[in-house]
Amino acid sequence: MSEQPGVAGRIALGVRYRGTAYRGWQSQPGGQTVQDRLEQALAQFAGLSEPIRTVCAGRTDTGVHGLNQVVHLDAPVQREPFSWVRGTNRYLPSDIALQWCAPVPASFHARSSAIGRRYRYRLLQSPVRPSLEVGLVGWTFMDLDGQGMREAAAHLIGEHDFSSFRAAECQAATPIKTLLEITVRQQGPLWEFDFEASAFLHHMVRNIMGCLVLVGQGRRSAAWMADVLKARSREAAAPTFAADGLYFVGPRYEDHWGLPAGATTSLPV
Repeated sequence: MSEQPGVAGRIALGVRYRGTAYRGWQSQPGGQTVQDRLEQALAQFAGLSEPIRTVCAGRTDTGVHGLNQVVHLDAPVQREPFSWVRGTNRYLPSDIALQWCAPVPASFHARSSAIGRRYRYRLLQSPVRPSLEVGLVGWTFMDLDGQGMREAAAHLIGEHDFSSFRAAECQAATPIKTLLEITVRQQGPLWEFDFEASAFLHHMVRNIMGCLVLVGQGRRSAAWMADVLKARSREAAAPTFAADGLYFVGPRYEDHWGLPAGATTSLPV
């Protein structure tokens, strides 16, 4: 393994984390974010006194989990890819771990090179609240109508102005996004909702989830979702759903970047 000093080029990392204990991804004063812990661990592994700055594919909020967050950095030291993974994980807490490392061209950018992003929401339908699953699933005590939710979701597919599902603090330049797919499936008491889009607005998935659950509970019709979309007003939609069951599945990139096979396409079991 080479350990020569100096810039070793740009690398991409796949990061998996449980977001329950963190104030989201993005670094903040006072720390306690996933980015803060990752950058500190990278610096410890590299033997540096200052954190190594990273750029992520998609920021996640407090309590949101990451299955395959992708970051890039310009490595200040030269190490083998497997060493970045194993060495950095040594300094990370048990709820954050690197999954892979790959050298990438200097033109690769974890955020702007992504051609799509995917989220999954896991929702427990149960007469009593979660216990063992607390923090890892959302919850509804009412029965849900899967077909109704699928019909409601269909109104959102395509390029639209998603202002009704946009958080007030969202910093995106435009509310117009292309939602490629929403799938809804049930496995016993667990419901899973998969979302794929070119990009997402702040709280967009959680705000859509709030509306889908209202439809699933029979409190709104499937056609109501089209009315919410057309309103282009946050006041028209349901309250923001809990962060607990939300997972950033990961970004999609074109094959020519040479990232690990399946690294940006796998979904959790």
